[in-house]
Amino acid sequence: MKVYVLEKGVILSGNSWEIIQKLKQLQHKYVYINDWIADIHDQQATSPLKRIK
Repeated sequence: MKVYVLEKGVILSGNSWEIIQKLKQLQHKYVYINDWIADIHDQQATSPLKRIK
C-alpha cells in the first residue's frame, strides 16, 4: 500500500482491504482526515527527512 500526502489531500493506493484497514487505524487517533494531513505537514516541517509509511 502507498500513501501519497499532498498539500490539500491524500491518495491511498492499494487493495481495498488495505485502505480500509489504514483508515480504521487512523480513526483511533484522528477525527477527520484533515487533522491527519495537518499533523503530517507539522511533522514534515520539524523533520523534513522523516518518511511517512
